[in-house]
Amino acid sequence: MTRGTGVLLIGALFTLCATALGEGFEKDVVKTSAGDLEITFVGHGSLVFTFGGKVLHVDPYSKLTDYSTLPKADAVLITHGHGDHLDAAALAAIRTPKTQVVVSLACEGKVDGASVMRNGDEKVVAGISVTAVPAYNIVAMRSEGVPFHPKGEGNGYVMTFGDTRVYVAGDTENVPEMKALKGISVAFLPMNLPYTMTPEMVADAARAFKPRILYPYHCGETDPARVVALLKDVKEIEVRVRKMK
Repeated sequence: MTRGTGVLLIGALFTLCATALGEGFEKDVVKTSAGDLEITFVGHGSLVFTFGGKVLHVDPYSKLTDYSTLPKADAVLITHGHGDHLDAAALAAIRTPKTQVVVSLACEGKVDGASVMRNGDEKVVAGISVTAVPAYNIVAMRSEGVPFHPKGEGNGYVMTFGDTRVYVAGDTENVPEMKALKGISVAFLPMNLPYTMTPEMVADAARAFKPRILYPYHCGETDPARVVALLKDVKEIEVRVRKMK
């Protein structure tokens, strides 16, 4: 097989292309067995997925942009209750009477009409299969014995688009439940120190469950180039850096 043929075959299975959106957002397109999945990188921990005519927002945060200018949501996934993830103003701007809102246990009772997914729950949301993955700290503590994100309160989410499984980890460290994941095509892993993972933790997790594409996200002041360097010898994983400070 020639190098050009190999590139074409890989591209047919999994194409990502970065383009600028109206407000300077980047957008990638992933080819799945059921059509294109568009990913919009709003910033911080906020993402928008568009698939099959449906729009799914994750952790909309109004300090990043005017959410009234963004597409209305068919579904919203909230990972946990901190204000940069559970933002009432952003949620109100994209919500319609038909929007399905899913929250973690920490957000129970805080969003009218929302359904709660506990760690390990599975649910079909706006036609998309979603699984809640535990998101929590093991090392980083607010005070002695008090983690920034306690186990059981927050979720990451695995969403299935055709044959493509996308994992958005939420605020977490490289916990065993993450490292045990299988068949992940695209993963978003956080590096906002001291609350989530160091680059070394991200690399450790990625080496364990081997997503085909890894996006460092919710990076804060952490340089994602460090993850690129740490994983340069892992040919199964392509690290893609987008504007997700």
